[in-house]
Amino acid sequence: MAARHDQTTDPELLQALLQARRGTAFFARKLNELSDAELDGASLLPGWSRRHVTAHVGYNARAIARLVEWAATGVETPMYASTAVRDHEIDFGATLSPIALRSLFDHSAVHLNVEWRDLPEDAWHHKVRTIQGREVPATETIWMRTREVWMHAVDLDNGATFADIPVPVLQRLLRDITGAWKARGTDAGLVVKAACQEQELTFGDTAGASPTVVSGPLPAVVAWAAGRRSAGVSAVGPAAEAAGAHQSRVPAAPPWI
Repeated sequence: MAARHDQTTDPELLQALLQARRGTAFFARKLNELSDAELDGASLLPGWSRRHVTAHVGYNARAIARLVEWAATGVETPMYASTAVRDHEIDFGATLSPIALRSLFDHSAVHLNVEWRDLPEDAWHHKVRTIQGREVPATETIWMRTREVWMHAVDLDNGATFADIPVPVLQRLLRDITGAWKARGTDAGLVVKAACQEQELTFGDTAGASPTVVSGPLPAVVAWAAGRRSAGVSAVGPAAEAAGAHQSRVPAAPPWI
């Protein structure tokens, strides 16, 4: 029987799909390293156990698969009926038995992968709508999943760090996060500098007269910007001084999502 391959031949799409699939495999590895009892432990996300993270990643695959189906068929199939439905789904998923929770992740990941694989070349540019109401081409579903699996693998708090995330993913994450700040106007007086492969990436309010400059290696800066950890990051400027001498002196990052 002939092997099944992605219908698209676009090299950029194929590379993006590879990054998403590698992230899925990485999340699976960190999940499978946890015992059933350890699933009850806390994640890096406030108020969420590892069960919540796993349920979220599983149901997220199903939601993104619905968008890919929308692109393929032209029949509108929203990610979720509402944010309340999404939240209820995650809370319910967190109550599943360990074997059911693991199966949710495994089966939903396979389903999404098949939907991507079978999507015709031209359908990748059909428009779909995210839960935030953004109208995007189906190509965007790859990035939507990529950031989920890589970041939430870290959130399982099972030894993974932002340094495990590929540099291209970290770079795009930082662009997305700082772009969201700029769109909301919450980056006023804040400059972010990330050291990356012998270059420095700079984002934020670079025209400010006296900005607070947050800097560090790319993985550490992204972890801070995403609201996870500030280890390895330093800050100078007004906001750092306001943080106080007995604190990290690194201000909290503006909300991203």
